[in-house]
Amino acid sequence: MQDNRETPDRTSLSSIRHFRALSEGLATAGQPTADQFPRIREAGYEVVVNLALTTSDNALANEGCLVAGLGMAYVHIPVDFARPTAADFEAFAGVLDAFRGRRIFVHCAMNMRVSAFVFIYRVLRGEATRVEALRDLKAIWEPDETWSRFIEDRLVDGDASA
Repeated sequence: MQDNRETPDRTSLSSIRHFRALSEGLATAGQPTADQFPRIREAGYEVVVNLALTTSDNALANEGCLVAGLGMAYVHIPVDFARPTAADFEAFAGVLDAFRGRRIFVHCAMNMRVSAFVFIYRVLRGEATRVEALRDLKAIWEPDETWSRFIEDRLVDGDASA
């Protein structure tokens, strides 16, 4: 069941493009502005994972320094929107696994790459049923042929231990 209650991090971060709090420990969004990163920290997020390219719309050239300066860990895994790879997803899953138990904020330019990666991750790790995870994915976008194939390939190749 979807939780639409307004909690402090949901209300304070709702102005970030396509912000979605999926659980107490995981939120996704499009590209935050420099002024929004302090609010992400104030909401209790400890880790920022960025899947956007440095050439993506509204990318911040100094994002890593900005995030680190706020006391959060920062990981950049640039994913080419036109050509996502299994290695991209494996790196992403490894980062989420490494930071398990910490509050993680994942973003890209529009929350499209992120919503697809998080969908796959949640299903493979048993953190959500496919139906639950699909609802969150489709709240952001309807994946095109490239991304639909990428998602299905990861789910077919993956298993709960992947």
